[in-house]
Amino acid sequence: MPTYTLKINGEDRSVDVSSDTPLLWALRDHIGLVGTKYGCGIGQCGACNVHVDGNAIQSCLVPVAQMEGKEITTIEGLSEDGTHPVQEAWKEVDVPQCGYCQAGQIMTASSFLDKNPNPTEDEIKSAMHGNICRCAAYNRIQKAVALAAEKIAK
Repeated sequence: MPTYTLKINGEDRSVDVSSDTPLLWALRDHIGLVGTKYGCGIGQCGACNVHVDGNAIQSCLVPVAQMEGKEITTIEGLSEDGTHPVQEAWKEVDVPQCGYCQAGQIMTASSFLDKNPNPTEDEIKSAMHGNICRCAAYNRIQKAVALAAEKIAK
């Protein structure tokens, strides 16, 4: 089995997996970063979103072989102590119910706000559209993204 060196949360990590192993399973099963969740396995729910070179991607769809040389950030690497503006907004708005989708939601929101720090309500809805929340906390999610944008602007 080949060995791949991945830069995850600022550290080089080696994994011995087949080339078609999804990044999600390398993160969870081989590296032990379990904050990234398995949701659907077909790129429809967003629970497994991580950042690759600053862009939110569905880690269940991307093979490890395509990740060498790229900067991967998981929810564990977004901030050391949970003080990223999106994480703070999530807590202030009290977004989670079951919490299962929240890591993917936060990773999508933080990538979006890096590119668009002053979004409109429609832009927030559009950016977050690919993330499913079974608890239907969409109004609180949108409110938290807007609050995070305010925090970033300060």
